[in-house]
Amino acid sequence: MAMQDRAIRTRQSILSAAAGVFEERGYQAATISEILTAAEVTKGALYFHFPSKEHLAQGVLSQQDGQTSIPRACKVQELVDMGMLHAYRLQTDPMVRAGVRLALDQQAQGLDRSGPFARWSQSIRDTLTAAQQQGELLPHVQPHTTADVMVGAFAGVQAMSQAVCDYQDLQRRISDLLRHLLPSVVHSSVLASVDLADGRGEKVFDELQHHHHDTPQPTTN
Repeated sequence: MAMQDRAIRTRQSILSAAAGVFEERGYQAATISEILTAAEVTKGALYFHFPSKEHLAQGVLSQQDGQTSIPRACKVQELVDMGMLHAYRLQTDPMVRAGVRLALDQQAQGLDRSGPFARWSQSIRDTLTAAQQQGELLPHVQPHTTADVMVGAFAGVQAMSQAVCDYQDLQRRISDLLRHLLPSVVHSSVLASVDLADGRGEKVFDELQHHHHDTPQPTTN
């Protein structure tokens, strides 16, 4: 068990180092040797976990998946929480920031950047479909189309916020985006009770932390 824990810690420290290098230098300019120096591990340890620079980048890209929200009775609120939580994590978590930088890096030749977009689109589509089944959405809405529009809009807002002020205003921008998008998707009676406040992401993050602490962890013999 101790060896397994050590392997997990080593993998995570390599990913953290790679995230820092990718965010600072971009995918093309980043080198394995820089990542090795930052991670303070042997080349053998790095290649055991990640056979190539692309494997490292995919590892960083997948770190933003995690738990994206908390199940809600109102599925539109759950959808809002996904976006606001992501905005908060982007502001506060270097790993998520590096993943987004990679996902939006058009110079990253040879790196398949489609994964995060596909996963986000699927999560939003699933939540919209659940909202539709509960009668929360306007009759014309097609969840797959709306999901793609939302992911594309989120990506643009993220890129703009990063360029203007290094994500400092991202929660406000995502809140503004949702205020503009949702009235064309959601029944106004449902929207009236949805919390779209700027600070929503931090509130959901704190709730998730409490949820994890309160959940009994499986014991190992």
